[in-house]
Order: sequence, then C-alpha cells, then structure tokens
Amino acid sequence: MKRISVLLVALAVVVALSSPAYADYFKKDNLITLDKEKAGGGVGILYGKYAFTRDQPPEANPVREIGWLTLKPGDAIGFHKHEVNEDVYIIISGTGVFTNDDGSEHEVAAGDITIARLGQSHALKNTGGEELRIISVIAGKTK
Repeated sequence: MKRISVLLVALAVVVALSSPAYADYFKKDNLITLDKEKAGGGVGILYGKYAFTRDQPPEANPVREIGWLTLKPGDAIGFHKHEVNEDVYIIISGTGVFTNDDGSEHEVAAGDITIARLGQSHALKNTGGEELRIISVIAGKTK
C-alpha cells in the first residue's frame, strides 16, 4: 500500500506541474462520471470517475485526462491504438490481463503500471473475481 501511496503522490505532482489550468484539488464527490460501454471495442462497461476528460484542458496541456476506472469481473477495455497520445494504467486493486502492443499478455495486480506509448496499442481485461480498479492518465494531444 505504501508503494501505491508514493505513486499517487508522484502522479499528483506530474498533473500539478504539467497542467497549470488544472493544478487543483479534485474532491472525489465532484468527479465527472463517465461510463463507457464496450470501451475500445471491449466487453461490458468501463466505469469512470474523472478529474477532467480529454476534451477539457487547453491544447497546450500535456495531461489530457486522469481518472479512476473500474472493470467488473469479465469486462474488458478492447485492444485499441493510441494515435495521438499515451495512456498509463496504474493498477490499484483486483487482477487482470494487460495486452501489450505486440499482442503479448501479462498478468497485472495492485501496484503494477502499464503504458501504451504514442502509436502503440493495448487492452486490459478483468480476469479476477472482484472489481479491477485502475488510475488512467492520458497525455498528448486530443486528435
């Protein structure tokens, strides 16, 4: 848990330093709810609570979106390509399988971090019996 706390503090610093228009405190009760059905061509619903979504920050801000995401057992974010941005997943709880750009699969659990770089593809599936909770940070352009 200490490792996750350190990661969250580091992530907060990155957001604060790279997104001056959004260097703020986002109370969990005021986060934006945005649930996506079949996200990235996946299965089920990706439940999301966001500080801000990718269409909100000024184009000059590199951090485009940050949020808490939840996948129910058996649900998945489909294999999709990041044409103009990068996407980081920080696994908070649960277990799953991350599919890398080359199609290789990797088991993930709390404390693990994945990244899809510019031009790469990735996917994430909840393979466990409990919710898979992650923090997602998207950096780059919107289009």
